[in-house]
Amino acid sequence: MSYFADKQELVADIFSRYPDTPQGKRSALMPLLREVQDAEGFVSAPRMAEIAGLCGTTATEVRSVMSFYSTYHTVPTGKYHLQVCSTLMCALAGSDELWDTLVAELDVQPGEVTADGRFSVQKVECLGSCGTAPVLQINDEGFYERVGPARLAELLAALRTDHKPATDHPVPVPIGEGGRQSTAKGVTVGGSVRELTPLPAEAAPPAGGAS
Repeated sequence: MSYFADKQELVADIFSRYPDTPQGKRSALMPLLREVQDAEGFVSAPRMAEIAGLCGTTATEVRSVMSFYSTYHTVPTGKYHLQVCSTLMCALAGSDELWDTLVAELDVQPGEVTADGRFSVQKVECLGSCGTAPVLQINDEGFYERVGPARLAELLAALRTDHKPATDHPVPVPIGEGGRQSTAKGVTVGGSVRELTPLPAEAAPPAGGAS
């Protein structure tokens, strides 16, 4: 069954945000994807084909756009989709160990959902909260900061009873004066842009590029 067949006003509203040109119609692809995913939890192949038809493109292009963003899912996700940042700062702070503990505790791998439909897991690229690594995000909401084994156990216990703790920070993470981040408890973390210094003249690359 078509998802957008009875949502013509919604479709018209989304397309009204962009120029009435072929390129403008294709620009509506992402909000249409978001609409489906918010409603169904993922975007299936038939939904990709439907969105492609609305935007005047191909299902292959729709899938290629989805593949660029970890926020779009092509398979069902659990009620709580746990996303662990896997980039350098979080890895140095222990996100690899956090991931190993998570998948062992839930007995689930990426693309799978726990038998009760409650949990799914995913490694994602930088969530933009390097000063509070390692970081965990649940669904498309805010971050849980400095998540170690003890805090992970607390989060999972709460989620198993559908009492999701408040996030430490909303999305996006607020940046304060001097370009520094603060934890939910008010502790300032990370470096300040004021601490940056220019490279010495001899370290600068020669004009015209490297020889």
